[in-house]
Formats: sequence, structure tokens, C-alpha cells
Amino acid sequence: MMANTAERIAALLGSGPVELSPMSGGDLSSVFAIYDDNGRDLVAKQGGAAEVEARMLRAISASGAPAPDVIAAEDDLLVIARCPSGGSRSGSWASLADILDTLHASEGDRYGWPDDYAFGKVAIVNRESTDWAAFWAENRLACHIPHVDTRLAKRLEKLAANIAGHLSHDPRPSLLHGDLWGGNILFADGRVSALIDPACYHGDREVDVAMLTLFDHPPRDFFARLNLAVGWEERQPLYRLWPLLVHLRLFGSAYAGQVDAELRKLGC
Repeated sequence: MMANTAERIAALLGSGPVELSPMSGGDLSSVFAIYDDNGRDLVAKQGGAAEVEARMLRAISASGAPAPDVIAAEDDLLVIARCPSGGSRSGSWASLADILDTLHASEGDRYGWPDDYAFGKVAIVNRESTDWAAFWAENRLACHIPHVDTRLAKRLEKLAANIAGHLSHDPRPSLLHGDLWGGNILFADGRVSALIDPACYHGDREVDVAMLTLFDHPPRDFFARLNLAVGWEERQPLYRLWPLLVHLRLFGSAYAGQVDAELRKLGC
């Protein structure tokens, strides 16, 4: 498989033979360091919709936030520039807050994204809408109902039906990273060097904050620097439900307790 991937990458780059070295990556794709005859420091990612991800990375770069340069994309194969990494996040929270401010200042004229996407077998429907609450209810909650047990499905139905009691219909439609956990943020020299592996769409900026708090524990200064809208903490359980439901479907019952806890906070 790796030999075939190397041949495909060489053809994409228009170069001579390339050598690949496996890198640690996500659960849903394979990642390789590329060594080619031009001496470039590149990374290949195999798995998923490469051309859609390439457009997302370019959108992040266009916002002024750091992202890897896209070198080539075709079918399930994406080639990007390698960015500095290996630094500690402990002293980089201020840098991340400022970068999120830059990213989120890039706005769309509606919620969603021109392309649908997926995390493995879990479809991410990004059908564009002018109503944020309806977008979240339909595309981030109700979409899971056919894929979970009956009791959880009923709780999600109740929450989706009462979404207007939790969310505004018209927050600023910010450009979101969409899968913002620590593994998708590269740190170097006390700053964020790049945002990687996006699942972009336009929506409430608090969605990125909620994803970040699932596996990381930013200091209070980080949230203060973001200057979030009043009531943001009450909306976090609703926004955390989306990635938790995705994890439940992908990785099983280990996430059931967290899904239950967030639903209880929301009265469901």
C-alpha cells in the first residue's frame, strides 16, 4: 500500500521517486512524511475527501490564521507543507486565542459550508441555512437519531424540538475550524504554528471553544481573551454534544457517559 501511495504522490508532485515515513496521525487517516528529490519538507495525508479539506485549509489561510500550504490534492490524497511542531501548549494559550479571533473574524453570509464532509463513517451535513438554531438542530443533533439507541434518540428529539430555548437564530456566522482539539493544533516556540485537519463551516464561534474543552483545559485567561458573548458557558454542553455523539458512533460506549452528562445539563 505504501509503495502505491508513494507512486501516487510522485505523480501528483511531478517529481522523481519519493520516500515515505509513517507519522503519528488521526484515527481516520494515514499520515506520512515525504522525502522527495527537491528537498521539500512535506506531509501526505491519505483518507477522506482531500479536495474538500484542501479548500478548508485555504479558507483558514485566507482568514489570516496559520495553516499548512496545500501542495496538491486528489481523491483521498492530500499533500501539504510541513509546519513546525513539538512545542508546548502551556505557554501558547494567548497565541491560540488571538488566532481564533482572527479565524472567527472571517464571516460567511449564512451558516454551513458549500461541501458536506465526514469523520469516517459519520456524515457531516453542512447544508447552508440562514437560521443557526435550525441548522444545529437538524445537522448536528437530529442527524444522529437513526444511529443511536431508542432512549438516546428520544432525548435528542426533545432537545432538537426545543432548540430555540438554548440557541440564538442569528449569531455571527464565523469561520470555524470545526474539529478543534489539541491534536489539530501545532505549537512551536511559544505560539501556534498551524491549525490542521479542519472540518470547516460557518457558525457560532463558541462551537470551536466547546470542542477544545473536551480534551484540554485552557486557563481562564484564554476565555477572557476571547471575549465571548454573555451566556456562552450555558451553551457549551449543547455544542459539546456534537463531537461526543460523533465519538460515540465511531468509538463506542466509552463516550456514553459524557453524552448523558451533557444532556442532563440541558434538562434532557
